[in-house]
Amino acid sequence: MRGPLHQNPRERFVRGSRSAAGAVTVAMGMATAAALAMSAQAVASAMPAMQDAVGGAETAAPAATAAPVAPVELALFNMDRLGLFVAMALICGAVIGAILVARTGRPLRIRKLAALEAVDEAVGRATEMGRSVLFVPGIQDMTDIQTVAGVTVLGRVARTAAEYDARLEVPTSRSIVMTAARETVQAAHFAAGRPETYNDNGIYYVTDEQFGYVAAVTGKMVREKPAACFYMGAFYAESLLLAENGNAIGAIQIAGTAEPSQLPFFVAACDYTLIGEEFFAASAYLSGERDQLGSIKGQDIGKLMVAAVIVIGCALATVGALFPATGATGAVDALRSFLGG
Repeated sequence: MRGPLHQNPRERFVRGSRSAAGAVTVAMGMATAAALAMSAQAVASAMPAMQDAVGGAETAAPAATAAPVAPVELALFNMDRLGLFVAMALICGAVIGAILVARTGRPLRIRKLAALEAVDEAVGRATEMGRSVLFVPGIQDMTDIQTVAGVTVLGRVARTAAEYDARLEVPTSRSIVMTAARETVQAAHFAAGRPETYNDNGIYYVTDEQFGYVAAVTGKMVREKPAACFYMGAFYAESLLLAENGNAIGAIQIAGTAEPSQLPFFVAACDYTLIGEEFFAASAYLSGERDQLGSIKGQDIGKLMVAAVIVIGCALATVGALFPATGATGAVDALRSFLGG
């Protein structure tokens, strides 16, 4: 048997490696045992606190569940909003009452709209000068209520143009608006008794791009110089470009829109302008349909009621501020409370 000095170097290396591996294994085992011992000690020290917390929750839970629950009172009406209900009932009653009165055949007086009264003048001027009539129905699609109102006015303009034998051109920025405009103009020619004069080539689609459309329309205005220009619909930055070019060529211009930011440009550059609600009331004004006229009349009555309440409230507040002893301040508070303010 050979001693360590007489062993092969390879055998000495293998035996040393096995001894080192055994030492590492023993060290890892001792470290694992120490970690388990520390974890057990930490859990044991935390157990009393956990038991106290669980015990406190168990003792507090019955107190929370034992508290009496207040019964919920169900009400059909919220009396805090009684004033709004009364106002709604009065306005709706005024509209329904005006419609019923209109159906009986009683004439309803509606304020004349100068812009619509000037349609005959504008189309007649174009006929005398031998020029065309340009109608721009805005740049939005038929999903916009302003476009719908504009197409309604187009029906009146197209019928007058058919009666006067004037050439009408309607460039559109939406294909669906083009289709609706063609149907409207064709129906107007039939209503005027001149279906043979209808020509759909004058109603065409240009482009959906805003300023591309405006460039095409203004270029046509400069080249052909229409005698009458109508702008009825939703307009934005292009409003001033259209109205300025129409004013430069000397055309009579009639505009209508509900965009507050564009109304100043139309008022400054056009001869007549339908402002806001006037534009939407144009359909009732032009058609003369009794239900629509009754609805307009009822809405006007509702507006008068609201205006009267505002004036009364302002007067009471002023008197209460100037003469506190009169008790007007209490009346103002009562009115505000009644209206839900």
